[in-house]
Amino acid sequence: MQELTHYINGAHVKGTSGRFADVYNPAIGEVQAKVPLATTAEMDQAVQAAAAAQPAWAAVNPQRRARVMMKFVDLLNQNMDKLAEALSREHGKTLPDAAGDVQRGLEVVEYCIAAPQMLKGEYTDSAGPGIDMYSMKQPLGVTAGITPFNFPAMIPMWMFAPAIACGNAFILKPSERDPSVPLMLAELMEEAGLPKGILQVVNGDKEAVDAILDHPVIQSVGFVGSTPIAEYIYGKGCSNGKRVQCFGGAKNHMIIMPDADMDQAADALVGAGYGAAGERCMAISVAVPVGDDTADRLIEKLVPRVEALKVGPYTAGNDVDYGPVVTAAAKANIERLVQTGIDQGAKLVVDGRDFKLQGYEDGFFVGAHLFDHATKDMDIYKTEIFGPVLTTVRAQTYEEAIGLAMDHEYGNGTAIFTRDGDTARDFANRINIGMVGINVPIPVPLAYHTFGGWKKSAFGDLNQHGPDAFKFYTRTKTVTSRWPSGIKEGGEFSIPVME
Repeated sequence: MQELTHYINGAHVKGTSGRFADVYNPAIGEVQAKVPLATTAEMDQAVQAAAAAQPAWAAVNPQRRARVMMKFVDLLNQNMDKLAEALSREHGKTLPDAAGDVQRGLEVVEYCIAAPQMLKGEYTDSAGPGIDMYSMKQPLGVTAGITPFNFPAMIPMWMFAPAIACGNAFILKPSERDPSVPLMLAELMEEAGLPKGILQVVNGDKEAVDAILDHPVIQSVGFVGSTPIAEYIYGKGCSNGKRVQCFGGAKNHMIIMPDADMDQAADALVGAGYGAAGERCMAISVAVPVGDDTADRLIEKLVPRVEALKVGPYTAGNDVDYGPVVTAAAKANIERLVQTGIDQGAKLVVDGRDFKLQGYEDGFFVGAHLFDHATKDMDIYKTEIFGPVLTTVRAQTYEEAIGLAMDHEYGNGTAIFTRDGDTARDFANRINIGMVGINVPIPVPLAYHTFGGWKKSAFGDLNQHGPDAFKFYTRTKTVTSRWPSGIKEGGEFSIPVME
C-alpha cells in the first residue's frame, strides 16, 4: 500500500508520529493509501523552514514572483489530465468535474500574475511643508491554510497563490481524505521556480490544526469547511492574534418564479443540485417554486431528469453525471437525513435509497433523491446534507420565498429564475446572501471578483481571491518623510578660507 508523505522544505518527508489516516478510492470502497498525521513538532519543523525562506522571497520583486505564477499556470495546463485523474481517484468526482476543480484554481493563479499592479502603494506629494507621505503593502510572513476534501485543487490554490504572490510563505494543511493533489501542486510550484520552503504541505488532523492556530510565527489562517469547525478556528485563531478568514456551511436556495422558463430552471437545478454528488458548498439544495402551479410544473420537469441521472465511477467515461460520495460515513449520514425527511412528512418523489451499481457494491454511491412538500422546520431543510438530495419547499408568494432564504442561518449563495427584470433587481438588492445568481444556478464569482458568503457561512471581514486576497495577505505600512533643507543649494566653488 502506498504511504504518502509531507512536503517540507522542498522534499517529501515521511511522517514520524506513527499515526495515519486511510485514503480511500470511494468508487470501490477500498483503502488505496495511507497519509501521515503530523505532530506539533513536525508542524514546527515546516514553520521554521518557511520562516527561514520567507524574507528572501519577500525581497524578490513582484514582477519576478509573478513570473513563477506564469510558469505554474503553464505546468498546470500540461499536467491537467494527471491532476484530474489523481483527484478523481481519491475524491470520486468525474474526470470533467475534477478538471474543472483544477481549472478554477488555475484561474486564481492567473489573476495573481497581476501582483505588480495589485501590490502598488499610494503616494501623497507635499502632505505638509516639505513632507511627503506614502504607503507600502508588505507581506505578513508565514501564513497557513486548512482546506476541505471537496475541492482539493481549487481551494488550496485560492489560498496559497495570492499568499505567495504577495511575498509570504505558506503552510498548507489539506484534507486527509484526498491529499495527493496538494502534494503534486507543491511539486509543480517548485518546478515553476518557487524557492524551497515557501510552500509546505503538512498532512494531519486536529493536532495539526491546533499546531497552526497556536504557533506564534504563523500570522494568518484561512479555512473552508463546516460551520462548527469554522467557528472554532476563527475564535481560537483570532484570540491568538492571527488574521483569520473562515468559510463554513451552506444551504443554498433557488427561487423559481411563475414566469421562469421551466425547462431552463429544471436543467439548472439538476446540474446544481446533483453535480459532484452534491458535495459542493455552492450546490443548490433547496428549490423554492412560487405558487402551487409553478411547483407542479417544476416537479413534472424535474422527475424524469433526476431519474435519468447516470451515476458511476470516473473510469466509466465523461457521460457520467456524478460519482460516489467521499466516505462510507458521508453516505450513511445522507441516508439518515433522507429517512428523517420521510419520517417528518416530506414527500420523496424520486427515491434513490435502493440504488446499487453492479460491480461497485462496496463503493460509496448514493442514488439521487428529490423531495417535495418539505417545510422549513424539517431537518432536511435546516441541515446541510452535502449529498445528491434536492429539497423542494413550496412558497405561495415572492415575499414568502425570499423570506425563506433570508431567514436561514446560512448565507453562502442563492439564485432566482425569472424573466422579470424588476423582480430580479429587487431580489439582488434585498437578499442577505453573499453570492447571487440571476438565471445562474451556481454563482461562483470569477477569479477577479471575490468569493464569500454572509451570516454563518463566513467568519472574517474579507472574502477569498480577487482584490480581497491581496488585502488579506498584506499589511499596509504608511511612511511620512521630511528631508533637511540646504543640500539643494549646491556645491561651493570658491577656495575655502579660514575665518
